[in-house]
Amino acid sequence: MSERNYVKPQLVSPLLKGNFLASAKSWRLYTSLIGILLLVLTLWPLFDWAVIDAYWSGNDPTACPDKSGACWPFVRQRFSQFMYGAYPVSERWRVDIGLLLGLTLLLPILVPSVRGKKWWIIAFVGIYPIIAAILFAGGIFGLTSVETGLWGGLFLTLVVGGFSFVFAFPIGILLALGRESGSPIIRNLAGAWVELWRSVPTLVVLFVAVIMLPLFLPEKFEIDKLLRALCALSVLMSCYIAEAVRGALKAIPVGQYEATRALGMGYIHSHTTVILPQALALATPQITNVVIGLFKETSLLVIIGLFDLLGMVHAISGDPEWHMSSARATGYLFIALIYWSVCFGMSRYSAYLERRRRLV
Repeated sequence: MSERNYVKPQLVSPLLKGNFLASAKSWRLYTSLIGILLLVLTLWPLFDWAVIDAYWSGNDPTACPDKSGACWPFVRQRFSQFMYGAYPVSERWRVDIGLLLGLTLLLPILVPSVRGKKWWIIAFVGIYPIIAAILFAGGIFGLTSVETGLWGGLFLTLVVGGFSFVFAFPIGILLALGRESGSPIIRNLAGAWVELWRSVPTLVVLFVAVIMLPLFLPEKFEIDKLLRALCALSVLMSCYIAEAVRGALKAIPVGQYEATRALGMGYIHSHTTVILPQALALATPQITNVVIGLFKETSLLVIIGLFDLLGMVHAISGDPEWHMSSARATGYLFIALIYWSVCFGMSRYSAYLERRRRLV
């Protein structure tokens, strides 16, 4: 072949590469536009019903004469019940103070740059649940007793989700360490416990804890229904957390374990200062997924007679005065927005922690 007719491959490759990248960018642009168009066409009827044709003014059933649009006056009139359930109006200040205190203790834990997190965690996990239980339930220190059957709405959802996670998280870590233990007895017992509860649906666990457990208790010995539900969800969620942490423990390089042994660290010291901090950082996405699932699964409480956010909307929307309107559909849309906002916020925070860990 003559030198004049020979074309060097390196001169052709950039041209082909440029054409390929241009076509790939065009394809992504077209698919994005098509996706946006389909999204608009799909959500426009919902937007039209929920916003444009919705009823906004008024405070009684006459404000929503038909079901052609969302009935937001219903949500506005029953908003306090959506938030507190049947909790006595005169005592709702205790709920506000308890939730505000919990948020105040939680924020320093969530901010990575805050120092002294150990004491904040101890206060949030060890002290806050006791203070919150006293505020919410009452019966001592001059506080009026409020039965847990009156708890409901978003308040009950937050209590069940928050308390279950606080109790499940340390148990999950212990189970994960047990499954990685060098002792065959501890390893097998922890593995059997985790596999047992992971194989049972959440609804079945709640039924066993709320309906069947009292059958095996001594006569005149009764455990509060909400407490039984909290224990059941805590046990179940701890098993899922254990698997997330165990997977992260296996991802820790062997050199980390060898380095701690070379430094003369014991099992507890090495795991609390070196191994577990790395494992928990790696397990953040999985743990976030467990928390989101726990927050959504609190809606199953309605099956056992506890009116969380979903149960309260379902009960209130059955009011015959609002039967001609779209009150029930609007209520479900309202709580869907609440669930989405909380879960989306948790997922974004998890993504922020992942980005920060990659930059460190």
